[in-house]
Amino acid sequence: MEPFKKRVWLSSPTMHGDEMNHITEAYESNWMSTEGENLVEIERIICEKTGCRYGVPLSCGTSALHLAIKLAGVKQGDNVFCSDMTFGATVNSVVYEKANPIFIDTEYDTWNMDPVALEKAFEMYPDTKVVIVVNLYGTPAKYDEICAIAQKYGAIVIEDAAESLGALYKGKQTGTFGKYNVISFNGNKIITGSSGGMLLSDDKEAVDKARKWSTQSRENAPWYQHEEVGYNYRMSNVIAGIVRGQLPYLQEHIAQKKAIYDRYKEGFKDLPVTMNPYDESTMAPNFWLSCILIDEKAMCKQERSDTTTSFVTEKGKTCPDEILQTLEKYNAEGRPIWKPMHMQPINRMYEFVTVEGNTRECNVGADIFHRGLCLPSDNKMTEEEQDKIIEIVRSCFE
Repeated sequence: MEPFKKRVWLSSPTMHGDEMNHITEAYESNWMSTEGENLVEIERIICEKTGCRYGVPLSCGTSALHLAIKLAGVKQGDNVFCSDMTFGATVNSVVYEKANPIFIDTEYDTWNMDPVALEKAFEMYPDTKVVIVVNLYGTPAKYDEICAIAQKYGAIVIEDAAESLGALYKGKQTGTFGKYNVISFNGNKIITGSSGGMLLSDDKEAVDKARKWSTQSRENAPWYQHEEVGYNYRMSNVIAGIVRGQLPYLQEHIAQKKAIYDRYKEGFKDLPVTMNPYDESTMAPNFWLSCILIDEKAMCKQERSDTTTSFVTEKGKTCPDEILQTLEKYNAEGRPIWKPMHMQPINRMYEFVTVEGNTRECNVGADIFHRGLCLPSDNKMTEEEQDKIIEIVRSCFE
C-alpha cells in the first residue's frame, strides 16, 4: 500500500461556510472583543439545545472547569473526586485552587468513572463535597448511579462534557447532569470555535457570578473597581461566530461520526478487538473518537516508560504502539488512549481509588491505556480512506 497523499487526521475541524458569515458580521459591526450578537446567540442556542437554563461562553473548556470548581466552593486542602481516565485539564482545574484530586478508577462498560469505586471513595472520604465526572470520547457516564451516590453523601457533581456535546443519557443531553457543567469548542471537538468553551448551569446566580469572575471581577462602578480575584476568561465575539456557524451542523457531525464508528466495528468484527463501549439501551454517544481495545491474548509485548515505547513484533499479535506507528507510516494520525491521571508523574502524590482486587499498578484504567488506541475519526475521511485504515490495522495482526 502507498501512504495517503493527504494526511488522514484523528479529528480536525469540519467547516461549512456559515462560520465566515458570522466572523464577517463581527468584523463589519466592529464587535471583535467579548461582547456582540454571536456571543448572545451561542449562549441562547446551547442552552436551548442542552436544556440547561443558563450559560456563559468562555475562552476554553479549562477556564469553564476552573470556574465550576470555584462555584462549587473548593478550597485549599479539600478533596475532589475526579475521573481518572481523562485529559489533564480536568485535574489542573482542581490543582489551580490548591485542592487534592483523588482519582476514581474507570469501568469497562463505558470507560468512564466506576460507580463502585466512587462509592468506595466516599466510604474512605465521606466529607468530600465535589465529584468531577468526564464523558470519555463522547460516551456518557452512568449518571443515575453516580448522581445517586453523590446525593447520598451531599456532594456536588461537576459534569465535564468537554468531549460529549450532543450525546444523550436516557434521552437527556449531556452537559446537564451536574450542578455545574462544562463543554469545549477546541479545534478537534465535534463543534469547534478553534478554541472556546462554556459553563452551563440551572443556577442563575452561579452563572452570573462566573460571568463576573470571567471579566476580571469588575464591579458595577464608573471606574475599574475590584473586590475579588478575577480572570480573563471571556470568549471573543469572533470565536463565537465560528461556534455559531458550526452549531446548525451538530447532528450532521454526530451522524458522520457514528457512521465512522459503525464502519470500523463492521471492519474489525473478526479481529480480536472491541470498540469503545456504551449501553445502547441508555446511551447515545456523539462518537467523537472511535477507539479499539485489543484482546489480551492478541497483545504482543509492549513496554512504555514515561516518554518512550518499545514492542516486540509477533505473528498474529500486535499492540497499540505498533498500530500507531504503522498508521503514521501511511500518513494517518491515531492517538494513545488518555494516560490515566494517577499514572502521570505530576499526580503521583495523589490518591487513587479502585475496586477490590485491583492495585495502583494493575487496574482498569491502566489496562485500557495499555491495550487501547484512538483511530482516525475525522468526519471528512472518505469511505475509501477508512477502508484503507481498516486494512492497515488488520495488517498489524498478520
